[in-house]
Amino acid sequence: MAAQNEKKLPRTELDRLIEEFLEHLEIERHSSPLTIRNYRHYLGRFSLWFKRQNAKAIPSSINLEIIKKYRVFLARFTPPNGILLSRSTQSYHVIALRSFLRWLVKNDYQTLAPEKVDIPKAESKSLKFLSTEQVERLLSQPQLSAKTGLRDKAILEVLFSTGLRVSELVKLNRDQIDLKRREFGVIGKGGRARVVFLSERAVKWLKRYLDSRQDSWQPLYLHYARKEEEQTNGEKMRLTARSVQRIVDKYSKKAKLPVKVTPHVIRHSFATDLLIAGADIRAVQEMLGHKNIQTTQIYTHVTNKQLRSVHEAFHGKGK
Repeated sequence: MAAQNEKKLPRTELDRLIEEFLEHLEIERHSSPLTIRNYRHYLGRFSLWFKRQNAKAIPSSINLEIIKKYRVFLARFTPPNGILLSRSTQSYHVIALRSFLRWLVKNDYQTLAPEKVDIPKAESKSLKFLSTEQVERLLSQPQLSAKTGLRDKAILEVLFSTGLRVSELVKLNRDQIDLKRREFGVIGKGGRARVVFLSERAVKWLKRYLDSRQDSWQPLYLHYARKEEEQTNGEKMRLTARSVQRIVDKYSKKAKLPVKVTPHVIRHSFATDLLIAGADIRAVQEMLGHKNIQTTQIYTHVTNKQLRSVHEAFHGKGK
């Protein structure tokens, strides 16, 4: 199916409610700008499609038959790049729609009950994480004689010591970090607060990096590629999430690691390192800032010591 015509159709009641829902995500749920942008995209696509099916496009017109047709549309939809939507991307569209329906019901609008909408089964993805030796290879790559290398060393050490999301890392300010207590607080997804802990090694490199700086700017990590500007807090010099991703990728290639390493792979490595050493999964859930234990349980199949011992005891010994 060719990409649908993006010609604008008249604004409907559904469009107005979608905007209210997005404001709810921003103000009450404290969702990230990225989450809001994605939901705007997914729900905007549904609204445009729905207008072509039903000129009124009101919440009470949404039923199981509409959802079924929309699922077929997503499965056959071809964006401008000519590549069909993956199953995971289709799932994101349906998840966004179900969240919107849940908000409508909560606000007494007549519409389809969200629990009647099943989430498509996502494609299975292998969990990427680094071994201890691979982590050490990655962490040893920055050239410490350069100020960027010292900064990058501090970034890598803090990522592996804390399991922070890259979005959480780049928001950090200098005055947040308690180097003596080796801990600091962050606000993660959904506005959930948690305390994260620094290893002695991470504190060592973070302190060396901070001692090397001559400025008094607030951002913990600076973007040296930018021209320094006279300002009160150095906000324009703050390193971006995209820059951190490029930094990690650069050192991953330099270390000749067998997998593409991202900040999230380092987060996975942090979690598996703790669980392999025997950490309680509930504690790891807290340290990662996961809302649900099910999210943390993706790591257990690669860290289950009992399964490993059974494999070692019985594999290859059948007659």
